Amino acid sequence: MSVEFLKKADKNATTGEDTTRQIVADMLEAIEQGGEEKCREYTKTLDQYEGNIVLTEEDIDRAGASLSAEVKKDIQFAYDRVRSFAERQRDSLQEFEVELSPGLFAGQRQIPMQTAGCYVPGGRYAHIASAVMSVGTAKVAGVENVICCSPPSGDLPPHAAIVYTANLCGADHILALGGVQGIAAMAFGLFTNKPADILVGPGNRFVAEAKRMLYGRVGIDLFAGPTEIAIIADATADAHIVATDLVSQAEHGPDSPAWLFTDSRELGEKVIALMPGLIDALPDTAKAAATAAWRDYGEVLLCSDREEIAVQSDLYAAEHLEVQAADHDWWVARLKNYGSLFVGEETTVTFGDKCSGTNHILPTKGAGRYTGGLSAAKFIKTVTTQRMSEEACRDVAAAAARISRLEGMEAHARSGDARLEKYFPEEKFRLQP
Repeated sequence: MSVEFLKKADKNATTGEDTTRQIVADMLEAIEQGGEEKCREYTKTLDQYEGNIVLTEEDIDRAGASLSAEVKKDIQFAYDRVRSFAERQRDSLQEFEVELSPGLFAGQRQIPMQTAGCYVPGGRYAHIASAVMSVGTAKVAGVENVICCSPPSGDLPPHAAIVYTANLCGADHILALGGVQGIAAMAFGLFTNKPADILVGPGNRFVAEAKRMLYGRVGIDLFAGPTEIAIIADATADAHIVATDLVSQAEHGPDSPAWLFTDSRELGEKVIALMPGLIDALPDTAKAAATAAWRDYGEVLLCSDREEIAVQSDLYAAEHLEVQAADHDWWVARLKNYGSLFVGEETTVTFGDKCSGTNHILPTKGAGRYTGGLSAAKFIKTVTTQRMSEEACRDVAAAAARISRLEGMEAHARSGDARLEKYFPEEKFRLQP
């Protein structure tokens, strides 16, 4: 068996770690010593925000009033599915007592943590769905006190849809804090007097490093970095769909890896040829991020056969893994290391990211070798799979596209658009929020 790189990445997951680590260490020390005042100082300096740190009921009501009924309906669509999936995960955990030998009883109980800190990114994009994934899942698990933290939007509080969603999902406190200062505030109990038992949620490399450094003092969901996508595709795959999905994750940021594993040279070369055009067609913010991500972190691996593809996929242990190849059952049974699995062309990372039900807070940097993503059963390695019929795409793809555009994530939206165009070419859909 052999592997040929049709495209090789210039950078990897460790690039820039030393600089990041020092910046974060200095900030955490300053905040622990300076407390709330130091948090306010960083927020003013880094985010140019001087408003309320703890959002009031009036702030929350104002955010909800600014959203249309259709936007709220799409958020509810996402919340209902994520909550339902989390409830099934919670219900799969059973308390029991067993008599191992006469008179010797052993059992287990399920006791929710008291306080969870949920970080919701809001810098380059407004990650509305992350509020559902973190706050909603924590509440389903029975966490008593949930703190949601999200960066302010310039001189305004966090994005209105993030505030509305966090409140809908049951957040007990919503803080207008971003980055390291947000993570530190939740860990140290600043502004709420309730130090977090666990910190969860995605974020940039500074957020991820802050969580890593605080691990042990508090629990964290998982070690994570920039989001990743890997796609397994054979000669039966649609190159345009494959390339569209790679771009959909590359738009997250300039350090977001996008990998393709294939045994078809023709498909691999066609995807490489399609990528520049799809990236250039994006809005400026997404285009800049995706251009750098694909240039520096994108890879296309040409493998000898499907077994070699599976070996390479398990080595990379991608956060999101799509299978667009024949014989779905073989892949589901064979693949071992990933955060979440998306089986078949009908589904895509975008659907899981936004509204289909599985959690999008997942392991990166190879952590899928030993842990699954965030779930109600946090301490068990739980991985998720997803498959979907073409008919089901009608509602999910349209909702995912609208939510994505509301967040400013055009490439995500186009993953839904592409499927609607392919499966329902005669129909017209409302794809704007």
